[in-house]
Amino acid sequence: MAGLEIAFFGSSLVSAYWNGAATYYRGIIRALAARGHRVTFFEPDAYDRQKHRDIPDPDWAGVVVYPATESGVSWALEKARGADIVVKASGVGVFDDELAAGVLGIRRPDGLAVYWDVDAPATLAQLDANPAEPLRALIPKFDFVLTYGGGPPVIKAFRALGAQACVPIYNALDPDTHHPVPFQPKFFADLTFLGNRLPDREARVERFFLDAAARLPDKRFLLGGNGWHDKPMPANVKALGHVYTADHNALNCSAMAVLNISRESMAAMGYSPATRVFEAAGAGACLITDDWVGIPTFLEPGREVLVARDGAEVAEQLAALTPERAHAVGQAAMRRVLAHHTYEQRAVLVEALLSGMDVTHLRLTEGV
Repeated sequence: MAGLEIAFFGSSLVSAYWNGAATYYRGIIRALAARGHRVTFFEPDAYDRQKHRDIPDPDWAGVVVYPATESGVSWALEKARGADIVVKASGVGVFDDELAAGVLGIRRPDGLAVYWDVDAPATLAQLDANPAEPLRALIPKFDFVLTYGGGPPVIKAFRALGAQACVPIYNALDPDTHHPVPFQPKFFADLTFLGNRLPDREARVERFFLDAAARLPDKRFLLGGNGWHDKPMPANVKALGHVYTADHNALNCSAMAVLNISRESMAAMGYSPATRVFEAAGAGACLITDDWVGIPTFLEPGREVLVARDGAEVAEQLAALTPERAHAVGQAAMRRVLAHHTYEQRAVLVEALLSGMDVTHLRLTEGV
């Protein structure tokens, strides 16, 4: 098919600082570019992200940084006018409602407008709590709602809001970015968790990570991410602060095991694997995850991932883990994600949807 011109409004492509969706954006957009599509990513100069860039402007996407002001939003929308596809991602962080309405306003008569939700459970909870939210009236006007997780419950909820179509485009692996690297002593740990301190994550980090650390005082635990510097924690936990994406592989490859902890809303909805799941698996790390509905869709419990329901079970899994067992689980996970969960495969689905092709033969497309 001929390459599409795509204008994409999101939080940031070049900075992962307070921006957990960055690696998801990069994986999807880079894979679309490899298939001949031209993406321009529009991001606001907000939250000091431009001061904490992880990457320079890439050669596989244009990047337009606009002032985080009403006039800046209007300028960016005009610059995006004329694209074949216009995308508004959730969680841009400034002027989200204005951007959603604006993207619909610049859609060409023969073009498409897409709402791409990178935190669907939280969006749905917000819409449910406040019927007057402007986004509620806009959802039916988009040609597609795409989400980076949520499965059947999210599809059902968006369809109930009037979405014309809702399709999960799940997180995945970019094997050129996340892959095995040599062990680095500074990142050695028995268990590592990486995630920013957020309101609907903190209690679960206490329950799954800090509780496990308290139960295993002879083990070393690393905690990466923004916001944890003043959090009380056991003496065997070291807080690293923000970990730049260039260090993610070494972080994943230098621990006996890596822990995934879903945010409360995502765990409740299910079918919402975080980017970290695929990044860790792609590096061959042994992954322990909190329990949520839909895990077998992505990794086989007990063989490709270890599952725990609370900190006590995390501690049990870790105490029983040997280097040989950890290696076997990590290698099995890496084989699975390389075979079935790469951004190249996700891009095939996105391309098919946007070009009006039949997608019923593709994986992970329930609910179209």
